[in-house]
Amino acid sequence: MDQSTTVDSITDQGSTETHELDQTFAQIRPRLLAFTRMHVNTDADAEDVVQDTILSAWKNRGRFRGESRFETWVFGILRYKLLDLYKTRSRIKNFEFNDKDLADINDQFDGVEHWAEGYKPKSWKSPSHHFESDDFWRVFDICVDHLPDKTARVYTLRELLGIHTDEICDVLQISEANCWTILHRARLKLRSCLESSWFEKGETL
Repeated sequence: MDQSTTVDSITDQGSTETHELDQTFAQIRPRLLAFTRMHVNTDADAEDVVQDTILSAWKNRGRFRGESRFETWVFGILRYKLLDLYKTRSRIKNFEFNDKDLADINDQFDGVEHWAEGYKPKSWKSPSHHFESDDFWRVFDICVDHLPDKTARVYTLRELLGIHTDEICDVLQISEANCWTILHRARLKLRSCLESSWFEKGETL
């Protein structure tokens, strides 16, 4: 994609809608980039994919019906862009995994993948209420960002891009057992992070 092509050059119409959309894209762009960098080879590749996503969102803005948050809708476009890359294996980051990649969180679990003493999180009250909060999702993003890189990548492929585990094993060339172990630990570590960063800070109901 021509890097000189920007949303600003396309949306230079002086309208209120244009100004508001430019502000919205500027706000969500860092999240789009951070997410994309997990999956593609270089920062330049990430910039290209995100720029393509934003341009597509602008051109198709009339299709946004307000049934979800606008940011969620844009991420849906990014999802399809990344899925296309995975299908063609184009510009996708290599994945080399060994058991040592989980060593930084080994102390949180026992030998059968249960919480170790002192690490088990508390029960959450009415968790669906929190899913409606923008602040909750900001904390969630931070928790995902703090996962080990390879763990975060497998988790986002499964839970945020919706790729089936057998496809993940195929594209990343890992065993099914490794895939399930990574996913299991990612979910537990995220729960622990949300417990300490959100639910223990006066946000429980």
